[in-house]
Amino acid sequence: MFRPGDAGYEDELAGFQTGFVTRPDLVVGATSAQDVVAAVSYAAEHGLPVGVQATGHGLPGASEGGVLISTRRMDTVRVDADARTVTVGAGARWGQVVEAAAPHGLAPLNGSAPGVGAVSYTLGGGLPILAREFGYAADHVRSLDVVTADGTPRHVTADSAPELFWGLLGGGANLGVVTELEIGLVPVARLYGGSIAFDGRTTPPDALLRGYEEWTRTLPEELTSSLAAVVYPDIPQLPPPLRGRYLVSVRVAFTGPAAEGERLVAPLRALGPAVSDTLREMPYTESPTIHSDPDFPHAYYGDSVLLSGLDVAAAGELLALTGPDADAMHVVQINHLGGALARPAPNAVPYREAGWLVRILSPLDGTDVAAARKLHARAFGCVAGQSLGRSLNFAFGGGDRPEGLYDAETRKRLAALKVTYDPANLFRRNYDVR
Repeated sequence: MFRPGDAGYEDELAGFQTGFVTRPDLVVGATSAQDVVAAVSYAAEHGLPVGVQATGHGLPGASEGGVLISTRRMDTVRVDADARTVTVGAGARWGQVVEAAAPHGLAPLNGSAPGVGAVSYTLGGGLPILAREFGYAADHVRSLDVVTADGTPRHVTADSAPELFWGLLGGGANLGVVTELEIGLVPVARLYGGSIAFDGRTTPPDALLRGYEEWTRTLPEELTSSLAAVVYPDIPQLPPPLRGRYLVSVRVAFTGPAAEGERLVAPLRALGPAVSDTLREMPYTESPTIHSDPDFPHAYYGDSVLLSGLDVAAAGELLALTGPDADAMHVVQINHLGGALARPAPNAVPYREAGWLVRILSPLDGTDVAAARKLHARAFGCVAGQSLGRSLNFAFGGGDRPEGLYDAETRKRLAALKVTYDPANLFRRNYDVR
């Protein structure tokens, strides 16, 4: 346990997100479910709010006081190759799970960044790099071990407690501290994937976006893709090929044969001269290179909008607002959804009818949250006509804005579960569903 002023307190708070300060009264470096039970029981007895942190990627915002449960030491990963499942501790990262599953010719439904916590990402739904083929990570969970606000450890399955099982998967950290979960693996050992990048200053981004949207219309579910637009600052910390560049990239993950992958991406290569092209056959363990997400801690604010369809002209306006003429750096990603993501599942992941996800992440170096929110409001306003709501997985630093993360019926069900399992709202250091 760590209190302010103790040696190790600051190290225990350190996470991937550096833009928001948290100063809990007590940090519990949990090593077991029993430690979590003790921490939750202490918080309940003293009326203190509880936060949970594995890697710190999805920090909802700044906070003072209360109890923080650090789960990073609970990083067990156990693969059952015969059952095609993996049991994952609350602090395990997706990269660990990928490496553990690979020798068995299996893969988890991980996101693009190997350093993200597997459990916390799955509790928000979990959008995998193979999303259109297999759906959300939450759709493949078999069971969860959770400590609820009364300090009770519970083993939850779709049969033993169907409503709680439903709410934990998609409800984030609202209903308890998940200490471990068992999730299905898929028989994927290799894929065809990578990215192709264009210079957004010489090839018009709106033309690239139009070509990309047209390309997605006939894709098989086995191919999941996204388009990203980034203006890189002209700073010496970046590799010379990136400094000052405006790059528009299409990222691809396809589980079919490489020859078929080459045929499918041919229209992308015809969109214009490529700055780089890494599309290739690869072992699944190299899948993080498709997106090459930054692996160093930094400060950022982010939000997203799920869309029923993509109005290319409106999305082009969004790219213009966040492009080279913007006052600060913004990273835009437009994910093609559909396929298995649209199929119903016994969990609280909302807006399955969405065909697209638009995400904006704004580094906070040189700007602030208020300025980032102002820009986001203008940019998302461009596509508001097809907006369904927001994605919990890609809400970064907006814990004071839970609106739109769920449709009305899903939020009503989650609020009812909150009354049952956390009536005092102990777990309120998140995106509150009350």
